[in-house]
Amino acid sequence: MTAVPSRVADLLARRLYEAGCRYAFGIPGGEVLTIIDALEKAGITFLLAKHENAAGFMAEGVHHMTGAPGILVATVGPGAANAVNVAANAEQDRVPLIVITGCVDEDEAVTYNHQVFDHQQVFRPVTKASFRVVAGAVDAQTDKALAIATDQRPGPVHLDLPITVAATEVADTPTSRRAPILPAVPAASQDLEACRSWLGVAERPILLVGLDVVTQGCADQVRAFATRFKIPVVATYKAKGVVPDDDPLSLGGAGLSPVADRQILPLLRAADLVILAGYDPIEMRVGWRNVWNPETQHVIEIAAAPNTAYMHQATVSFVGHVGATLDVIGAGVSPAPTRWPDGAPATAKEALAGAYGQNEAWGPAAIVTTVRQAVPRDAVITIDSGAHRILASQVWESFVPHAVLQSTGLCTMGCALPLATGAKLAAPGRAVVAFTGDAGLEMILGELVTLRDLKLPVIVVVFVDASLALIELKQRSMTYANAGVDFPETDFAGIAQVLGARGVVCEDRACLDAAIREGLTADTFTLCACRIDRKSYDGRI
Repeated sequence: MTAVPSRVADLLARRLYEAGCRYAFGIPGGEVLTIIDALEKAGITFLLAKHENAAGFMAEGVHHMTGAPGILVATVGPGAANAVNVAANAEQDRVPLIVITGCVDEDEAVTYNHQVFDHQQVFRPVTKASFRVVAGAVDAQTDKALAIATDQRPGPVHLDLPITVAATEVADTPTSRRAPILPAVPAASQDLEACRSWLGVAERPILLVGLDVVTQGCADQVRAFATRFKIPVVATYKAKGVVPDDDPLSLGGAGLSPVADRQILPLLRAADLVILAGYDPIEMRVGWRNVWNPETQHVIEIAAAPNTAYMHQATVSFVGHVGATLDVIGAGVSPAPTRWPDGAPATAKEALAGAYGQNEAWGPAAIVTTVRQAVPRDAVITIDSGAHRILASQVWESFVPHAVLQSTGLCTMGCALPLATGAKLAAPGRAVVAFTGDAGLEMILGELVTLRDLKLPVIVVVFVDASLALIELKQRSMTYANAGVDFPETDFAGIAQVLGARGVVCEDRACLDAAIREGLTADTFTLCACRIDRKSYDGRI
């Protein structure tokens, strides 16, 4: 039987559809029209954003709701350049993102240089791999790209698609797909037996849960392990919800807050057993460097890939599937009858319950807790970078994984709104709330138009203090003069109203609560402009 010819772009698009992709985001240009046409014909809807950086975050939002890789399409030159930030973010935040750029054919580029630069040279440092698509191997290249993007520690892969190659007809002869990689677990060894022994006798164990648990989809196994052995759990920001925050074992999140560190770090130093479950130190600040001592404490590390940053060391380090490895370590082990006899974890949890201003009449923490009380248990929140992100990441109670989305490795501003857009698009039945600072929203105001065009009832909560609050706070702490951190207040509620959405100015809990509850049943987006004092974060993060 003769294979039916198809365009290279069609084969690429069909392979992406086969991988579960249903949406792609970007901005069209002449160089990517063929791949956009192919994506649409394959059943992958292409959606217009106002900037490639935001388009990439929309793709990430979809990924967190569906598990499929995200797709970002960028045209030649400035389109590709605009996509670099979100590609770097995907690499640091372990997001499987397929970045497709259109490019001028090599023979054409010999004598033609308009908008031309070497896309691969630019993307290689910030992606796991970069491929120039060739007509005779597109199926294998796409399968390889997907395999690299979705392995145990996922990340972005770049495909540079020449204009002529995209439209070239080739025989549709699929190559063999790479077989799924079986989860690795430790083999029988003295190290494994030592870990079991430590687990059985530990009186002060603590579990630090990280991003690998979420990407490997093993939250249930980790939660079961913590419950069975009654081990207190600290989660990095991206791992919030692996153990529900209302579980007595949960000590909440950790990462960028000195307020949290004052309670959490002493527990890690006092522990006789520290278990690092999928902990990726890329989420943490420098104060987390070498917190525990593997020479005086038993430290078990389980990670999807070797941690080579030297932020910490371990007594025993396993590379493989976090959940399956915990199952093997725990097999046949009975826990010590006493855990934390001094009650230190419970004391720390109680201290943090009001440390951020959760019980105040108004302020950043009051805004977060008011929203939490108004939305369903499985609500998804996205958080932009800034002072409000540190506070919200600590205060927000999360009960399921993939429900607190943010940029933790790169900490890039302007991510919350597009992340929320992608999440709501892919999970229309869930409440989605974007927490953003006013400066972060001003960076990407155009994406409110995207939200309107897509008719998505996302709730956008803006912390309005007319200041780069986190930087202003650092400026003051260094006794520097105020410079470049203040700006006039923008009428965000008015902008929302002009766009046909709901815009509300909130200055107390009652107003915000009503706006959120009405927004949950609205047919358009709701923007709550929450005015706070620019020094509201002092001593709170």
